[in-house]
Amino acid sequence: MAIERTLSIIKPDGVRRNLVGKIIARFEEAGLVPVAVRRHWMSRREAEGFYAVHKERGFFAELTQYMSSGPVVLMVLEGESAIAKNREVMGATDPAKAAEGTLRKLYAQSIGENTVHGSDAPETAKTEIAYWFRETEIAR
Repeated sequence: MAIERTLSIIKPDGVRRNLVGKIIARFEEAGLVPVAVRRHWMSRREAEGFYAVHKERGFFAELTQYMSSGPVVLMVLEGESAIAKNREVMGATDPAKAAEGTLRKLYAQSIGENTVHGSDAPETAKTEIAYWFRETEIAR
């Protein structure tokens, strides 16, 4: 298996409810190493740029408003098959459909306020990481 990096975001609802430590611990227990971590309050413009791929979808305005509504924690996670492992730990987008013990089953309040974001593919991860972090900010 290949060592990969993926972007993970603890969304405003997770930060607001003081779940940061619990969420990071779950990633670490799964073998993912946070190699860059930053607390950040996204501007609406940053959120729109980050989620530009969804611009034509009906939920875009709500998503970007939500993601700019409070601080988030941005992380680069590294490990074997990090993208798949991160998505497994997060669980399905809809918390009602998420597997028991996943972050979204445990903590998500709704499909929209689902506590965490993770890259879905290697190219997406590369693009998303570069959106938020310079290479010099990533330490391993």
